[in-house]
Amino acid sequence: MRDQIKDAAVRLLITHGVRGFRFGDIADELKITRANIHYHFGTKIKLIEEVIKDYLLDTLDRIRGIWTDDDLTYEEKARRMMEFNRARYDLFNPPGVSGRPWSLISRMRLEADQLSPEAKATLKHFTSAVETFIGDAAAQAQARGEIARDAPLKDVAIQLIAIVDSSGSITQDAGSFERLEHLYTAYIRIIHHAYGGDGVGARRDVGKRRAGRRPARSA
Repeated sequence: MRDQIKDAAVRLLITHGVRGFRFGDIADELKITRANIHYHFGTKIKLIEEVIKDYLLDTLDRIRGIWTDDDLTYEEKARRMMEFNRARYDLFNPPGVSGRPWSLISRMRLEADQLSPEAKATLKHFTSAVETFIGDAAAQAQARGEIARDAPLKDVAIQLIAIVDSSGSITQDAGSFERLEHLYTAYIRIIHHAYGGDGVGARRDVGKRRAGRRPARSA
């Protein structure tokens, strides 16, 4: 029941925000009483804190998997990040529907004044970690020859960090995912044409690692 309550809470926080978040809505959706929710989580603040922490840790783990994958080029990592955003966007924007909120992170940033100090600290940690992942990936790409040695690495990274951090707001402002996709692909093209290295060593190394992988065993 705790997991069901938290899943419902995520959806409601994304769609209604902290100000519109009500135990009664969770109770109605799950066909339980508000007393049941209070039994498991106590107050609304405690439930929101736990939901944000779990959501951010799970998201951070998935993003870490993208940006620390040595078998992906920097461009491939950026595209994987875009597709990660698209998958979450599609959860709240099925075919024929667009422009709905889909990112709990973006929503909580907009309502940071409503969060507890613990929830704010969790959100701040998430933002800092993502910046580190992308910055380290850009440095690795430069070392592998994917990005030119004389490229302003901090500037290269900060542009993508801004897109990732604003992804939820971008899709809402545009009313679709197309604007966010355009920004990702434009960034990739600009970096490639303005600061692309020869990339020979990087492509060779990645190719060797992929060729040397053993076939996955069936479960």
